[in-house]
Amino acid sequence: MTPPARLRPLLDQFDFACERLLGRLAGPAMDSGDGTETRVEPLSDEEYLWEPVPGCWSVRRRVDGPGPRATHLAGAGAWGRDAAPYPHPWPPPVTTLAWRLSHLTEMLALRADHTAGSRSATREDHPVSGDAGGAIAAFEAGAAAWRKALLSADDAALDTVGHCTYPYGSDAEEPFVDIVWWVNQEVLHHGAEIALLRDLHRASRRS
Repeated sequence: MTPPARLRPLLDQFDFACERLLGRLAGPAMDSGDGTETRVEPLSDEEYLWEPVPGCWSVRRRVDGPGPRATHLAGAGAWGRDAAPYPHPWPPPVTTLAWRLSHLTEMLALRADHTAGSRSATREDHPVSGDAGGAIAAFEAGAAAWRKALLSADDAALDTVGHCTYPYGSDAEEPFVDIVWWVNQEVLHHGAEIALLRDLHRASRRS
C-alpha cells in the first residue's frame, strides 16, 4: 500500500533518526551532519552498561535485583530494566545507554504489536538485552516492526483515535498520526541522549 501523503515526511524522519542512531552505535562510520563521514567504534558491552554517575538506572541481571530507587526489573529473560511505579522517583535518576536503548526498543516493538499485530504484547513479556550486540539487533528489529506497522495505515487510520492500543501511553486518547509524531520525537531525543553518552564515555577514557 502506498503511504498517505502526510505520512511520508514522518516516515522519512523516522528512517533518518534510526539510521543516524544505528550508525552512532554500530559504526564503522556515520554522517557527521554535514555530509562527511566520521569513524565510529562499535558499542562495547562495557560502554553499553557504563554508569556515568552513581545511582544510575540501567539494565541488570535479574538475580542481582533492581538498582537504587527502582522497585523492580521490567521485561523478560535473565536481564531486566530498572523501573518503579508512578509516581517515579524525583529527581529522576540518570539512565545508562543500556536503559535508554532498551526503553526505545520496547516502545517500538510493543507499539508495532498494538497497531498491526496481536495487540497483546506486554512489558513483562518483552526481553531485555544484557549485551550491546543483542541490544542493537533488538532495536533494529523493533524499528523495522514499527515501520511495517506504519505502512499498513491509510488516511482513515491516521485520523482514528485509539488505532494503536499500546497500553502504556496516551494512544487510546490520540489520533494515530499524533502517536506517529510522538514516536519520532522519542527516537530523536533518546537518540541524541545516547549520542551524548557515547561522547562522554569516550572523553572519560581519555582523561
